[in-house]
Amino acid sequence: MVVCDQASFEISMDRDFDIYPLSGEHRRKIQRIEAGDRILFYVNGTKKFPATGHVSRPYQDVTEDVWNDQDIMGWRYEIGIKTEILLDPEDYIDAYQIAPRLEYVKRWAPEDWPMAFQGNLHLLPKTDFYLLEDEMRKIKP
Repeated sequence: MVVCDQASFEISMDRDFDIYPLSGEHRRKIQRIEAGDRILFYVNGTKKFPATGHVSRPYQDVTEDVWNDQDIMGWRYEIGIKTEILLDPEDYIDAYQIAPRLEYVKRWAPEDWPMAFQGNLHLLPKTDFYLLEDEMRKIKP
């Protein structure tokens, strides 16, 4: 799974990554999320991969607007998360360098790979996840 959104990534960082907000546009995917599922974070604004983790609690409905950020107010779901690898900002993996090697982006023209990560939830092949996680472990063992 790849979660892609600058505002929600920053909010999760502020909360020490205990929860992650999700919009309702991918309701069916969100309902399939289970505890233990792996997460790879990608931040659209910087086009970088900063962290991996896992789901500590499956999705639940957000019954009130608990998010103070205007970019994500009204988001309807949240999942519990726990980070496993969190790189320092200067070490975030530049997607421009690694994206061409990912299976997931091969559906798009090479110059259009950023379109593969538009939206805030994507199901990524395990091989891509492990490739990125291995690169992160090289930086932060």
